[in-house]
Amino acid sequence: MYKLAGGKYLFMKIVVIGSSNTDMVIKVPRLPRTGETVLGGKFYTAAGGKGANQAVAAARAGGEITLVARVGSDMFGERAINNFKEEGINTDNVVKDNELPSGVAEIFIDEEGRMLNAVASGANMNLSVYDIINAKQAILSSDIVLMQLEVPLKTLEYAAKLAFDNGKRVILNPAPAQQLSINFLKNISILTPNEKEAETLTGIRVEDEDSAEDAGKILISKGVNKVVITLGAKGAMVLDSSGSELVSGFKINPVDTTAAGDIFNGALAVAIAENKNVFEAVKFANAAAALSVAKIGAQSSAPKRDEIFKFMNENYL
Repeated sequence: MYKLAGGKYLFMKIVVIGSSNTDMVIKVPRLPRTGETVLGGKFYTAAGGKGANQAVAAARAGGEITLVARVGSDMFGERAINNFKEEGINTDNVVKDNELPSGVAEIFIDEEGRMLNAVASGANMNLSVYDIINAKQAILSSDIVLMQLEVPLKTLEYAAKLAFDNGKRVILNPAPAQQLSINFLKNISILTPNEKEAETLTGIRVEDEDSAEDAGKILISKGVNKVVITLGAKGAMVLDSSGSELVSGFKINPVDTTAAGDIFNGALAVAIAENKNVFEAVKFANAAAALSVAKIGAQSSAPKRDEIFKFMNENYL
């Protein structure tokens, strides 16, 4: 978001391609072990899905967002679309699927904010190349295209090539972790894995700054322009062909780490769209993620732009 002469604002255009789920969350005293039932939990539902989470995070951080996604023709899908509209997200490319139900996630969160998560993808897995073709105009008029891996890979590969070939910057959050082809990676401007995802992509167990740097170098060698490996509370390791640097995280007491990575990516996309350098953008994203873990929920935990800047000013690194 840029302030123009006369006090008006220009919102940067971001297309988010990805999933939409309804999260069914149980807060438990501790995470259950295999075959164990843990009593004493509290239940609630919340809007989720990595694509939807990132879209809401980017909208609240100051972007003009178009979401490309599929939901079921059911109560959950209707609720999701209404929520997107309330957040100011363009839903012209959110398709109601008549074949599969809306995606749902079952989430357990313990008293320390740690979580277990399982997803029934539903309509998310019907997001197709045809849906990307229908969204072509939005993609070509965007400043950033942001994607994750909770929808079919061939759809994302097509979208990345379309965007990259037309000079658009593509941010890929490679979650959930899986192997990716070099042909896909070469169309990615910024890759944002966490430790586990970086390990899956490179075979290097990421446990500290040195191992993050080693993993990042391998990803750069595969054609990615920039790599940002998120390291939780430590911050994020930023790498490109010229070198690497750790951008420190912000100290905060976590309540719920659900969607912290999604909030990071949504905020990062906005900052990159505004042509901040990658280190400033990551600092902005670190602040947004830190604020999110202090609240319960996925989309509901995404901070607004003024909250992020206020937090950064009060916690200058």
